Amino acid sequence: MKIANGDREVCVASPAAKAPSVGDEKEREADAFVPPLNFAMVDNGVFRSGFPHSANFSFLKSLGLRSVIYLCPEPYPEENEEFLKENGIRLFQFGMDGSQEHFVKIPEHAIREALKVVLDVRNHPLLIHCKRGKHRTGCLVGCVRRLQKWCLTSIFDEYQRFAAAKARVSDQRFIELFDISSVEHLPMSFSCSKRIV
Repeated sequence: MKIANGDREVCVASPAAKAPSVGDEKEREADAFVPPLNFAMVDNGVFRSGFPHSANFSFLKSLGLRSVIYLCPEPYPEENEEFLKENGIRLFQFGMDGSQEHFVKIPEHAIREALKVVLDVRNHPLLIHCKRGKHRTGCLVGCVRRLQKWCLTSIFDEYQRFAAAKARVSDQRFIELFDISSVEHLPMSFSCSKRIV
């Protein structure tokens, strides 16, 4: 309905218009593509994020994921497991303590095993996540970048972009000192790893 207001018309809602119902809101939410916290593409077929919630499921479904790497020790929530099962997505869990205590070390064997999953293209498209997508995810992605021959400055810049004020020197030291020789023999199909001759 339009109401004349001097020289201009003002649009107002029709008295017959009603506010959206809760059902309508839930339908819109189901159709919305909301990425998880700290979501980003690492490389072709490899993504990273914080912990995905039900509001993120439509978005994740659009990625056509085959695998999820979960870097927390806590059991995967039933709702998330059900989503994975319904969509034929395989879960790889490498439980790493997310504590920031100095005596808690990042387990090299867990990173090494997770890297094997990331490097196997049969697992792509793949999502790597922990709770917030900062430290554990940042360490794994940092080691992927080492395999891709990124310089440490660029690796640390990316790590700090996601960790922000919570960046940990211990994580960056881990990335720098991680022995990539145990996994660099594995085939890599990442776009950044291919050399142009």
